[in-house]
Amino acid sequence: MRTSLLCGRALTASLLVSASALFTIPVASADPDAQTNAPGPAPDPASVNAPAPPLDAPPPDVSTFSAVSDACKQFGAALNFAATNYEDFAYNTAGNGNSVNYQDPNVANSNVIGRTALREAAAAAMSAASTPGLPDDVAAPMRSWSLHAAKLLVIMGIRGGGDSLNSTANDMNTDANNAQMACALNGAHA
Repeated sequence: MRTSLLCGRALTASLLVSASALFTIPVASADPDAQTNAPGPAPDPASVNAPAPPLDAPPPDVSTFSAVSDACKQFGAALNFAATNYEDFAYNTAGNGNSVNYQDPNVANSNVIGRTALREAAAAAMSAASTPGLPDDVAAPMRSWSLHAAKLLVIMGIRGGGDSLNSTANDMNTDANNAQMACALNGAHA
């Protein structure tokens, strides 16, 4: 899971670099004179006489940006915590297909540590998704990740097979990538 999360972060970073490069490309026009000589619509008389907003007034979307920034930081911390503490369980159970030897002391110990971390991370991710003012396009993948983390926690608790563990971890990686992209599109980092 940690490797997939890291790959997801690398993909997010490369997409962000590509997207930022697009913003630096100048806008082309078929007729260069059309931009400077084209008459615009007549100004609305009401807008000409409208008072300017005060200089010290915050932009209208500051609270939304703050909500996104705070939620994305909290979600990023939850991802890191879950990945760090689930990693040993993933390594201890990898390579045996659907068979997981829960009697192995390394598997048993890392199972307890991984489930504890997933429980805490799922709660933190759900809390992040519930941040007041957070747009739903950011909150939805965080909620989905939290629910998939809870599902993985249950699968580990009932000593489920490797296929269901891997499938749920893949769903979590998809949710994490979607949440990270939503954060990035809203100017924050998860």
